[in-house]
Amino acid sequence: MKIPPVSRAKEAAGRAAAELVRDGMTVGLGTGSTVHFTLERLAERMRTEKLALRGVPTSLDTERKARALGIPLVGLELVESIDLTLDGADEIDANFDMIKGGGGALLREKVVASLSRREVIVVDSSKVVERLGVRFALPVEVVPFARAAVSRRIAALGATWTVRMRDGREPALTDNGNEILDCRFAGGIACAAALERELDQIPGVVESGLFIGLAHVLLVGSDDGRVQTRER
Repeated sequence: MKIPPVSRAKEAAGRAAAELVRDGMTVGLGTGSTVHFTLERLAERMRTEKLALRGVPTSLDTERKARALGIPLVGLELVESIDLTLDGADEIDANFDMIKGGGGALLREKVVASLSRREVIVVDSSKVVERLGVRFALPVEVVPFARAAVSRRIAALGATWTVRMRDGREPALTDNGNEILDCRFAGGIACAAALERELDQIPGVVESGLFIGLAHVLLVGSDDGRVQTRER
């Protein structure tokens, strides 16, 4: 079966990221379709190279996939720092600032990223943008009780928002039991760092999908199977 170009680009980037793992590392395992290929390649390396690693999953979905592939996992209670995290992004700009959270794992992804000595982001070229938020909505994780209050504050910042739904009938909950507001700013996000600070100050906001200054390496897959490496 012919692989669609976008899938081929994701596969190339995801598998390339797995090659950066060294024996004995504690590795943050991100969430999403591109990281799926990373997990598969890590499992292959464990079988063929006897690669030893400990994985720290950023979502219940990644935890299930990693366990199914035989990747050993460890909880954060046993980890003080993470050698390398391999994750995706919904958008990333020239400063390596990102929007993440399309898969709903933004809080756990940011916790793992904050503990990581090195954060590698794997994407296809469509995710590299000049300005964040032009094409992709910004996810904001909120406590359900505070949704009304938070949404008013977000609207005051100039955004329109929608509650992320599951099957169109009820709010989609994160692994932490919270809701997500997908927020759009006309013309995109002018200053991601300033917006992140403003959102962090709103009571009821658990986390935003703005990831500022956390990525170190970017792997960009192309539909011809080549992967470009960029470093911050």
